[in-house]
Amino acid sequence: MRIATWNVNSITARLPRLLAWLESSGTDVLCLQEAKVAEDQFPSEQLRELGYESAVHATGRWNGVAVLSRVGIEDVVKGLPGDPGFDGSVEPRAISATCGPLRVWSVYVPNGREVDHPHYAYKLQWFEALKAAVAGDASGSRPFAVMGDYNVAPTDDDVFDRAAFEGSTHVTPAERAALASLREAGLADVVPRPLKYEHPFTYWDYRQLCFPKNRGMRIDLVYANQPFTKAVKDAYVDREERKGKGASDHAPVVVDLDV
Repeated sequence: MRIATWNVNSITARLPRLLAWLESSGTDVLCLQEAKVAEDQFPSEQLRELGYESAVHATGRWNGVAVLSRVGIEDVVKGLPGDPGFDGSVEPRAISATCGPLRVWSVYVPNGREVDHPHYAYKLQWFEALKAAVAGDASGSRPFAVMGDYNVAPTDDDVFDRAAFEGSTHVTPAERAALASLREAGLADVVPRPLKYEHPFTYWDYRQLCFPKNRGMRIDLVYANQPFTKAVKDAYVDREERKGKGASDHAPVVVDLDV
């Protein structure tokens, strides 16, 4: 079984690439982030023609998450129980579903913006709510994973140059502590292999030739429980999908399971 996570940075802008990638990659379950489309405008019919059901939580602004599956979708939960919200509203940043033998969450963790910004405090609160929400499934016997854009690089090796991020979000001790807390809930980081270069970066800024220079970060993560990690046969970053005109600034992270 092949599953993946991908921040597509607008499904409308990326739809031709998404459809082509699904056909060529043989992915059974795909977690999407940054759909940037209203639920009633999500391309469910085009995806259904390829054999994929869609579970979507989106409002048409900057966020939006989804799960696509060709092995069935059941028990869909939209939103994060206990979501602290930001600036008076709850954003569509999490959705969970059972797909065949496994259960997945697709999450788009708040960016945090700047360390002294209220959005940073919101990010840390959101992580606490996420841990509480996934604790039951994390400790269960069913393969389970929380997949998506975490907006945190777990270690200094997960950024091209630690000094370049001094004083910035994504690398602070508090954010990394939030990831460690998730692991304490019974989840492990499924680290993919890179298809090129030494480190499996998943995101490269559009600016300053970051992708050609490999000035990237690993912030798209698969955090999984023991039944899931025991079934992993391979995991890799599909760096090829970051190439060319009209690409997202993130690459898909793909995991092959023996389930």
